[in-house]
Amino acid sequence: MKNTLKIFVILFLLMNYSCKAQQMVQTANDAHKLKINEQQFLNKPLKYLLNEIKPEIKTAFGTVDFPSYFSFRFIDLEEFKSGRAIGKNHLGLYVYVKEPVEWDFDKRAKDKEFLWTKEDVEKYGNLTVIRIRVIGKD
Repeated sequence: MKNTLKIFVILFLLMNYSCKAQQMVQTANDAHKLKINEQQFLNKPLKYLLNEIKPEIKTAFGTVDFPSYFSFRFIDLEEFKSGRAIGKNHLGLYVYVKEPVEWDFDKRAKDKEFLWTKEDVEKYGNLTVIRIRVIGKD
């Protein structure tokens, strides 16, 4: 009886582990899936969308226009600043939010104005997504 119970527990744990959902965006090129599945993220916190992105967001900035939005890129800042990114159609993910974005370049660390950090996720993660736009290709 104990052995049977142990087997069921082990099988349950294995099934539970193997059934975990994968993130929607496995590579930068998969970002178009966010637009295709936009309805899943509308009127929900930004952090839910960010949890579906596996590749590291290397550069980002917020815009205080109406509506406010974030621009996320999967290329690093050095490539962008050096000009190697010019002429390439790098993928850009634009996430529009309902609330105003308080993105102040002057208050961000020098040479890190465009880096997306864990602190940014905490600060902006509860903003409400109202639109997703993906441009370019990787």
